[in-house]
Order: sequence, then structure tokens, then C-alpha cells
Amino acid sequence: MRWALVKVSLAVTVMVVVAFAVPLGLVVKEMARDRAFSNAERRASGLAPVLAITTDREQLKRAVATTDDGAEGRLAVHLPGRGQAIGSRRASGEDLGTTRRLGRATIAEVPGGFVLLQPTAVSSGQVAVVELFVPEGEVSNGVATAWLVLAAVGVALIVGSVAVADRLGLRMVQPAQRLARAAHELGEGRLGARVREEGPPELKSAAVAFNSMADQVVQLLANERELAADLSHRLRTPLTVLRLNAASLGSGPAAEQTRAAVEQLEREVDTIIRTAREAKPQTQATAPVAGCDAAEVVRERMDFWSALAEDEGRKVRVAGVDRPVRIPVARPELVAALDALLGNVFRHTPEGTAFSVDLHNGDDAVIVLVSDAGPGIPDPAAALARGAGSGRDGSTGLGLDIARRMAEATGGDVRIGRSVLGGTEIRIWIALDARRAPTPGPRRGRRAGAGRRGRGQKG
Repeated sequence: MRWALVKVSLAVTVMVVVAFAVPLGLVVKEMARDRAFSNAERRASGLAPVLAITTDREQLKRAVATTDDGAEGRLAVHLPGRGQAIGSRRASGEDLGTTRRLGRATIAEVPGGFVLLQPTAVSSGQVAVVELFVPEGEVSNGVATAWLVLAAVGVALIVGSVAVADRLGLRMVQPAQRLARAAHELGEGRLGARVREEGPPELKSAAVAFNSMADQVVQLLANERELAADLSHRLRTPLTVLRLNAASLGSGPAAEQTRAAVEQLEREVDTIIRTAREAKPQTQATAPVAGCDAAEVVRERMDFWSALAEDEGRKVRVAGVDRPVRIPVARPELVAALDALLGNVFRHTPEGTAFSVDLHNGDDAVIVLVSDAGPGIPDPAAALARGAGSGRDGSTGLGLDIARRMAEATGGDVRIGRSVLGGTEIRIWIALDARRAPTPGPRRGRRAGAGRRGRGQKG
């Protein structure tokens, strides 16, 4: 908008300057010409009294020589008859005849300038012609200076109008730029972004509306955090009853597994409540994630799920976890993603269905494969949509979204395909460097411990 205003102002001012300066320059030139010939006519008329008294050549020569123009060779007198010129002659006979016939002063162009031919009556009643030479420089005297002044005035007008238009455009553009920056900051999660309510009335109104919207967004998010905390807090009572019941189960693997699950669930609920209550609007970039050992996390989670798999008669295979595999993902996030995917296996496949977890370590990415021999997912795209679910009881559609968001935070993604076991394969692509992360494709990285059975493997 700023440059558009400058261009419009420049075009309009140039047209105005040209429309006025060109005619004015021509008028100045014509005025200088008229002034030069008026002076020449006045000087030529100075010989009229002499010609009225005498036509003697010697007296006329002396009269011509006493004038400035005569001394410079610019004045001549043409007496009646042929060959009667006194002084420096430049005009042609045809020009002289025309002047005598018209009976008034005429101007003729000659090399180096112009000549003024002034007819004057002599004592004999005939007509003599006084010729005065006017150089070209005298005719255009002062024209160049006047044109330079006009050009300078025109340039000053153009520069001034452009400067004024630029200031006006800046006054309009700056509030719009501030509004755009604040919108980008708000979109990036910095909820403290606000705009100064100044500028033209329209932009000021937009700033007021933006600030009101931002305040409302902050309030809505605060309400959501409180709602999440309240809903999570309601789980404490049934969790307390469940923990008391688990304590009465006695000893044994199943009892210990149940108590461990209850404790973990209590920790997760506490984390949800604390995170929801302590969440603040983002005002700066988040710190880089320390990361974790994916192999250690997979081994630990498979130890947890292997007891339930054994109870349900499921064959389990774990591969690629015999050496450390560092990834730029926080341990709780990887644990949540693995538990969500493994929980889906137990929830949505019949008992006795085999599953496997494979960890592949590539040069630029780490791939976690969770495969099963179940019925598969009929619509993978819909399954990845947050909150869509599968339509079955207990399906909220959030499990796969947890894994997807974790992978996308590193520059990777999650894909659903057909596994070698005949069921579903969930592939989590975790980029090791988001700045140079490749586009995830069907290829797989090299396995960090290919072909070996991990802890908890059965069958």
C-alpha cells in the first residue's frame, strides 16, 4: 500500500508539472524574443530624426558610427535606390522590398541571428529602411536560466509530493504491519501478543477487535485448562477405590501388575492436573527437548505389557532394542505414544492375536513399528483424524493422534499400513534433525538389532 501511494503521487505530480512547466517555458521563450525585438526596434528608431533631416551619405555614416550598434557592425541604413546601403548589410533585397511594400517593421532570419527592418520616411518623401542585427544569444537571453528554475521547481514539487505520500503511506502501513506481526505471534502460541490501538480509524478499529479477540482466546484457554483439571480431578475418587482394591489382591504377578498400573494411572492424572493448572501463554520459543533412549523405553513398556499378553495368550516379538537409540523426544511422550498403540492392540484385536514392536535406527530417522495379526484398520486416513475413533466401544480416536503429534514435533509422521503378520502396522517416523528431516516414505532405516528376540518375547 505504501509504494502504491508513492507511485500514484509521483504520477499525478509529474503530470501536473509537465502540464504547467512546458507551456510556461514556451511563454518565457516568447517573452524573451519579444523583449529582444522591442529593444531592437527602439534602437533602430533612433535614426529616424536624422533621416528626416538629411539623406547625405557622409552625415549618415557619422550618425551610424556614433551609435553602439553601428560601432559593433550591427546597424545599416538602406536609402532609396539600388546600392545605397550604409553600414553592415545582412538582409536580402527581397526582405527589403517586402518591408517597403508593407510599410511596417519586419523580422528576417539571417545566419547567426535575426535582422529587424524598420521603414522610415526621408525628406524626399521616399522610404529608407533601417536594418538592425539581433544575435541569436540576445533573442534567447535568460531562457535557459528560466527553464532551469522551472525544472528545479518541478523536481522539488515531485520530491515533496513523494515524501508526503511516503509519510502518509507509512502512517497507514505501520499499524497494519504491527497487526500482522501480532496475528503471527498469536498463531504461534504467544498469547500475550497485543497491538497498539493507533493509526487511521479503520486500522484502529481492527486493532481494538484483535486485542479483544486475543483476550477472549486467553480466557477460553484458561477455562479449558480449568475444565481439564476439574475433569481429571474427578478421577481421583475411583482411582482411590481401585488402589484400595488392588492392595487387597495379595501377592502374585497379576496383583503386582495391577498395583503398578494403578500407581502409573495416579501419576498420569496428577501430571494432567498439574500441567493444566500451570499452563501459561507462550511468550518465547520452547527449549530443545533433551530426548531419551528409545530402546530402553521400548524394553520397559514391553515388560509392562508382556504380563497381560501372556494372560491373553498373545505371541510377542520385540526387535532392535539391544543397544541404545537416542531420539529427540521426551521420555513421557514416547511412553504415552507406545502405551496408546499397544493399548489399541489389546483393545481392538481378539485375545491370542500376536503383535510385535520393531525399532529401526537410520542415519536421519528412527522408525518404531507396532504390528499385529488382527483384522486391520479399514480406513487408515479416518483413524488418524483426531477424535474420530473407530466406532467401537472405548475408542476415542486420541491414541493415534498422540503418536502422530509426537512424530510431527520432530519433523516426522505416522503412517498406517498392512503388517507382515496380516493385520495393522503403525509406523512412527521420528526425524533425528527436524531441520534436514527427509520426506517420510516407504523405505525403512537399518535395524538397530535386527532379527533378535527382545525381552518379553514369547513363542
